[in-house]
Amino acid sequence: MPLQNRVDPFGAIHAVPERGLFTGNRGIIHDPETRTLLKKRWALHAWIICVCDFRGVRREPMGRNRPGGKAGWTELFFLDEVTALAAGHRPCFFCRRERAKDFVQRFGEAFAIAEPRAPQVDKRLHKERLASGGKPPVLAADELAGLPDGTMIDDGGDAYALRRGRALRWSFAGYCGARDFDGLAGRTLRLLTPPTTVRVLRQGYEPVWHPSAKT
Repeated sequence: MPLQNRVDPFGAIHAVPERGLFTGNRGIIHDPETRTLLKKRWALHAWIICVCDFRGVRREPMGRNRPGGKAGWTELFFLDEVTALAAGHRPCFFCRRERAKDFVQRFGEAFAIAEPRAPQVDKRLHKERLASGGKPPVLAADELAGLPDGTMIDDGGDAYALRRGRALRWSFAGYCGARDFDGLAGRTLRLLTPPTTVRVLRQGYEPVWHPSAKT
């Protein structure tokens, strides 16, 4: 039985077999005895994206991974970095340091902050994440061409990632079809990726895509 630790672009956490390319966390949000989630869906504002393999460290997902048999951070999994960014996460400074520095530096460029810091990013993102109560902006199809690659949108409960002028339909197993932007005309669309992250993408941050996103 899969654990409930797979994250969709809306930031919701599911129990499905597919794991994805990245892990990450929002703090400790599970019971290590039952290996199930607590009622809360985050324990801190720093929601991060980590690599699945780092320095050969092996963890028991949703287990007791701290000294003394205590619960460690709750391992969450994402199809790819595009998905994790849409859910409101950002790169980890421990296992993805160069990527994290790049992300925060571009954040500073986007908002004219001379010495940007990760907590500044986290504070903004936490107000915008759907899973923490953010209100996603409504979009029209003719606005899609002006959004950077790696942005994700919602079309009535279906998530799409924008890449090279097309909208790729998301699933836990990968991207499974592409639509031209004109095909979304007249639909009620919402922006899933936090506006702050969209600004970072616009500054040139290049997220890691799942191989199925090739168009």
